[in-house]
Parts: sequence; structure tokens; C-alpha cells
Amino acid sequence: MKLDNKKIFETLNPNKVWVPVLIGLAIVFLMFYLDPNVNAKTLRGVFDASFLGIFLAVIFILFRDIGYVYRIRTITDKKLTWVRAIYVIILWEFASAVTPSIVGGTAVAIFILNKEGIKLGKAIAYVMVTAILDNLFFVIGAPIILFLAKGEIFPASRVMEMRLGNSLEILFWSSYGLYTLYSVVMAAALFYRPRVFKWVLLKIYSIKWLVKWKHAAHEYGNQIIEASKELKGKKKDYWLPIIGATIFIWSSRYLMLNALISAYESLSWTEHIIIFARQVIMWIVMMISPTPGSSGTAEFFFSQFFREFLSGYTFVTSILWRMLSYYPYLILGAIFLPKWIRQVFFKKK
Repeated sequence: MKLDNKKIFETLNPNKVWVPVLIGLAIVFLMFYLDPNVNAKTLRGVFDASFLGIFLAVIFILFRDIGYVYRIRTITDKKLTWVRAIYVIILWEFASAVTPSIVGGTAVAIFILNKEGIKLGKAIAYVMVTAILDNLFFVIGAPIILFLAKGEIFPASRVMEMRLGNSLEILFWSSYGLYTLYSVVMAAALFYRPRVFKWVLLKIYSIKWLVKWKHAAHEYGNQIIEASKELKGKKKDYWLPIIGATIFIWSSRYLMLNALISAYESLSWTEHIIIFARQVIMWIVMMISPTPGSSGTAEFFFSQFFREFLSGYTFVTSILWRMLSYYPYLILGAIFLPKWIRQVFFKKK
């Protein structure tokens, strides 16, 4: 397999920071203009947040990032130092932030790991493992958390009722089914029968109207086989910390918003569970967003999902949420990328 360096550097372009920023700002200003409840007094509400809630939100963000760094270092059998693992995660997050969520930063992550000295086959395997584990957290965890939420998972707002009806629920369960199918198939391909997977893939892409993608399917099949070889024979002391880190990462990601909302409102235990559960639903909506890093989509749907928990503070909380969970990675990526390029391409010879 050969990586298309040109396309990857087009993705890892600091100038792309402005695209999601401008989209996000445009949606924020549009909401400010159209929503009669948003005004100068509303904006001053940002100062009403409790210090403890904001502090906990920041802590959960740091926990998430620490979990990412630990996981990638553990997956690579500690071939990466802590510093190099931090570089990998920052650039990986940056790539995800400047590309549509449905595209993600998979190819970029493989490229970064490869340039950090990880053999290409292993880099592919490690990135695929993270993707499968992330999907399995959703596939396994979603039914549990949705059960705990006791059916109060889909927001019942006027906008949702008028424009979406029950389509959001249909979208969620359809997406859940597809994610489940994808996770099961990829796990079976990677850990059980990679050559059978490639054979089936080639048969599918031998169909007349799909044949033009047969070469790409052949390459993908080879990647799966190569990745499977790299992961063969790994023991439970390799997998358990990685699985634990995945649960820790996603729990921290979601609990950050719980903490942020609790900075403005006193929440019951049940409300905390519902907020956590609704983030699972919103994650699906954001994953199919065509904008870089779900810019605009995230800001708009935030109010639809969490308005009922934030009397008068929805707008400022949505801005704080994105400022803490999204924009830092645009800034850090733009700062770290030039330094990483100098280190990897000009010093490591």
C-alpha cells in the first residue's frame, strides 16, 4: 500500500483552520439573529457559570486527551514516547477537526504513525483497532445507557416535532444498525478471516457497475490482511488496557458536557443520565455532517438536544462546549504541525 502524501498534506493544512471557524461563527451569528431569546443579556450569562462546573469540564477534556495518548502508546507497544504520542494525538485530532466527520482522519493517522517510525502494516493495524474499539463502545454502550435513560433520549422540542418528527429516532436506529454491522464485519475480518473478507470484497466489486473500484477494494483487502498479521497472537494484557482506555476516553468526552451544564443548572442523577444518553444520539447526527468537524451542525443541534436543561443558558453553553471540545484542536494542530514536519522530515534522517 502507498500513502497519497499530496492528499494527506492537503488535509494537514493549517490554512484549513479558517473553514470550520467561519462556518461555526456563521451559524452562531445566525442563531443570534433569529432567536429572540438570544441577546446581550444572554451573552453576559457566560459569567454566571460556577467555577466548579467549568473546572470539572476542563478536567474531563484533559482526561479524554490523556486517555487518547495512553491508548495510542499502549496500542503501539510503547514504540512511541509520551511526547511523540502527544504529537500523534494532536495532529490526529486536528485532521478530524478540518475534515467532515464522515470522512475522519484515518488516512492521516496512518501517515503520521508511519512517519513516527511505525511500519506501515502496523500503522494500519493500530488505526483500525482504534476505529473498531470506538465503534464497539457505541454499539455495546448505547443500549445500556439508553436503557438507563428510561426512554427519554430523543428531544421533544417544537423544532424537532415540526421538522423532523420521528425521523431522528429512525436515523439513530438505522445508523446504529449500520455501525453494528460494520463493527462486526470489520472485527471478523481483522481477527478471524481476513482472506475471506478480501475474497468477498473482490466478488462484490466484480459487479459491472462497481468494477471501477475493484482495484481500491483489492488494496483495502490487502490492508486488512496485513493488519491482521500484525495483531495476531496479542494477549489479554495487551487488549484489556486498550479497552479500558477506550471506555475512559468516551466517558470523559461525554461527562465534559454534563459538567458544563451543571455549571449553570442543578441536575438530578436522572438528568445527568439523560444528558449523557442524548450525546450518544447527537454523536450520530454529527457523524453524518458534511461540514469540517461538524461545524454549524453541532452548534445548531446542541440547542435542540439540551435546551430543556438550560433555562436561558443554552446559547452560551453551546459556545463554551465548542470552545472547550473543538476549537483548541484547531489551534494546537496549526501550532504543532509545522514543528512536527521539521522534526520528521528534516531532523529524522
